[in-house]
Amino acid sequence: MHRVYLELGPKKVFACSADWPGWARIGRSEEAALAALADYAPRYRVIAERAGLGFEPGDPAVAERVRGGTTTDFGAPEAVAALHGEPEDEAGARRSVALLRAAWDTFGEVAAVSPEELRKGPRGGGRDRDRMVSHVVEAERAYARKIGVRHRPFAPDDLAALSAMRDEIADVLARPSGGEPPVPNGWPPRYAVHRIAWHVLDHLWEMQDRSEPG
Repeated sequence: MHRVYLELGPKKVFACSADWPGWARIGRSEEAALAALADYAPRYRVIAERAGLGFEPGDPAVAERVRGGTTTDFGAPEAVAALHGEPEDEAGARRSVALLRAAWDTFGEVAAVSPEELRKGPRGGGRDRDRMVSHVVEAERAYARKIGVRHRPFAPDDLAALSAMRDEIADVLARPSGGEPPVPNGWPPRYAVHRIAWHVLDHLWEMQDRSEPG
């Protein structure tokens, strides 16, 4: 059984895997979101296998529905589900971090071979490669504060600073957890790894799609 939770915005729905961090897709209904999630299984398999994990999630089973908001409709998950408060043992935490590191590494490799100017979207929008990379890194620096990791701004091509920040994020998220946020008003580790991995993967897949001819 593949546990999925649904984040319900006023107009759109995210279907999010509960146990495969970052695997989440959006649709205009519950059915559409679940179908989009299934469509991306082959692309997530690449990440899982890179992390050294077998990927046989099984049929989806909705374990929880949680209310989203305007951020959901905009295209980003925002709701912390009850299941994100579940305890995580060391093996589970390290598994999640392995998936996150696989997402980071794959994103970096794809960015390295993608053209700077990416094909525009249907309405002419979308960041080009360098701006997308900068956006991912800066968002991650903001997300890191939700688990007590603080770094001053740095250039996205400062690989030493990026590696140091990501190592600290991984160190926090790899620890066993009772489900509580590691800092006041922060994110539970299960949610933090999901949100960080989702953001990396969402832009990774966008970059791949927009590198291809229209």
